Amino acid sequence: MNSAIIKGMGYYVPSNVVTNDDLASIMDTNNEWIVERTGINERRWIKDNSESTSSMALEASKNAIADAGIDKTEIDFIIFATLSPDYYFPGPGVTLQKDLGLDTIGALDVRNQCSGFVYALSIADQYIKTGMYKNILVVGSEYHSGGLDKSTKGRGVTVIFGDGAGAAIVSKSPNADRGILSTHLHSQGEFAEELTLIGPSTRRWVPEIIDGAGKDDEAIYPYMNGTFVFKHAVTRFPQVIGEALTQNNLKSTDIDLLIPHQANLRISQFVQQKMGLREDQVFNNIQKYGNTTAASIPIALAEAKLAGKVKEGDLICLAAFGSGFTWASALIRW
Repeated sequence: MNSAIIKGMGYYVPSNVVTNDDLASIMDTNNEWIVERTGINERRWIKDNSESTSSMALEASKNAIADAGIDKTEIDFIIFATLSPDYYFPGPGVTLQKDLGLDTIGALDVRNQCSGFVYALSIADQYIKTGMYKNILVVGSEYHSGGLDKSTKGRGVTVIFGDGAGAAIVSKSPNADRGILSTHLHSQGEFAEELTLIGPSTRRWVPEIIDGAGKDDEAIYPYMNGTFVFKHAVTRFPQVIGEALTQNNLKSTDIDLLIPHQANLRISQFVQQKMGLREDQVFNNIQKYGNTTAASIPIALAEAKLAGKVKEGDLICLAAFGSGFTWASALIRW
């Protein structure tokens, strides 16, 4: 079987920076409150609807293609992870295929929210291993800001989320000792409504919200049971990281860099302590970008690579937890 390697990484974030003080000007919050609870100082929000989930994905993809040193025509499959597609349907994978000017290659959309990129990476890994595809474009992109409740009522969720995209080129490894060692995927649907956006959906169609009794329905905005999510996250993160290490006969001390989903800096710090990792073994950039859901891990991985924190031969661990609940990990020998 082939081994799959991440050949190139790229990311893109909107230029519009929204600081905690900016949010304090439109809702009852302040910088200290946000930093204490989340670790976030600022985030990027698309301005005036000038960009989209697909347009950000396009820029991140171009950067990943350049980093991989391949021509875009060498891509033979697209896997696109997002919870914020341009349209209800079709998914953004086909839009990205069009925008890149690619031939009629397949495009798969993944809806696993915060775990979306790791789920997508796992699928790409299997396709490369079996030899079905040679170069797969894996993308996570999110446009949150347009759908957030920017009043004081929504501050508990709104201050957390940002917009952005990250992309990877997954290809056959030239060396059997390098590449994706294993991926591990889990879900627990009994908690689906603890972190959710209920409507618009097939359960709550748009006319019902606009014209009917549901026109003031708060379900059109994301809901998060923050304390409940936090408690589960700090349990599932170490479990799924440990699962990957155990399968590969490795220990936490073998990890060169852990890149967790950027949900909350406090969660990352808790996981770091639980796993007995040094601060330099964990990469965090939530301070700058907030939680970008499916985009958070590829943005962080791309940044870490650019900063020289990811080197050939390093053991890299990716881990995520979020809505669904879903959680996942990937262990990579870079």
